Amino acid sequence: MPPPLPRRRARDLGIRIGWLEAGPENAITDVAGVLVGQATVWRDEPDPPHGRGCARTGVTAVVPYGLADVYRAPVPAAVDVLNGAGELTGSIELTEWGLLETPIVLTSTMQVGRAYDGVVAALCDAEPSCGTDRVVIPVVGECDDSWLNDARRVQIAESDVRAALADASSLPPAEGAVGAGTGMICCGWKGGIGNASRRLPDGTTVGVLLLTNWGEAQRLTVDGVPVGRALLPPEPDALHPAGSCIGIVATDAACAPHDLRRLARRVGLGLARCGSTAHHGSGEIFCAFSTSREAGQPDMNPVFAAVVEAAEEAVLNSLFVASTVSGRAGRVVEGLRVERVLDLLGAAGRLDT
Repeated sequence: MPPPLPRRRARDLGIRIGWLEAGPENAITDVAGVLVGQATVWRDEPDPPHGRGCARTGVTAVVPYGLADVYRAPVPAAVDVLNGAGELTGSIELTEWGLLETPIVLTSTMQVGRAYDGVVAALCDAEPSCGTDRVVIPVVGECDDSWLNDARRVQIAESDVRAALADASSLPPAEGAVGAGTGMICCGWKGGIGNASRRLPDGTTVGVLLLTNWGEAQRLTVDGVPVGRALLPPEPDALHPAGSCIGIVATDAACAPHDLRRLARRVGLGLARCGSTAHHGSGEIFCAFSTSREAGQPDMNPVFAAVVEAAEEAVLNSLFVASTVSGRAGRVVEGLRVERVLDLLGAAGRLDT
């Protein structure tokens, strides 16, 4: 079974990122109409030669309104790419039409096909017109979890994709080593799922959910403090600077697709604040959508700031919540040394006391 998740989020530990107020739950689900569901796949089956029985993976689904609802009434959306060594299926059609008509599903790199099939099957069950009146191209994003997860065996099944979609709710999603984040590594420490939100004075809400699997340990930065210089992880073999990050932005602002692309692009600034340089072999791919179907042109500057702040905090939540995970071939990736980080932030005067 996955490890327990007793660790606390960055804000609960006195770390305040940026100037804007967080939403009520500081989660992407603070945006009305956004649902998140997850399924974690954690198995240990004997297979000594290759460790193929070790599954540390899963599925995370972000669903605007509902599975059939977004198919029947697609929402405005856009994609932006900071570094393209990765995959987000359906992004070509999404860019052409400026619409999202399926959930956004996240998983492991070599499981994209299985996740895609699972969304198709679930949509065909939920909506009789799917595959008859028109076909559908699901949006599936990936990061590589093969350091901890045996990627030679496709570990997820259609049932796991269906489970994540069925689990989708407006409750704040679990973070860290859960769902698609189960086997992910961020800056040499255990990463995974992280999310956060911001609410603007006019009532606009912006939420960001990340799948973090990137970065060099020595570059890790928390609220402007270069903690990575003092926190080299105990497992040097896990220090792969390439990885990837899929970022999802949701807002209730009445944004057209071209403005949503500009919002998506700002996720990269949040990653940079935490130490990302978008390594050559990493895929930083971002998708933004609006739950508002009204035409409008909001003041973009506050919304830009909200995306950057929420993305930065989402990275930190993925790290602060994730526990130590052991996986394939006896490898171990430790959870971030939170107390040491807090000491460094306290010495720099960065804790909200």
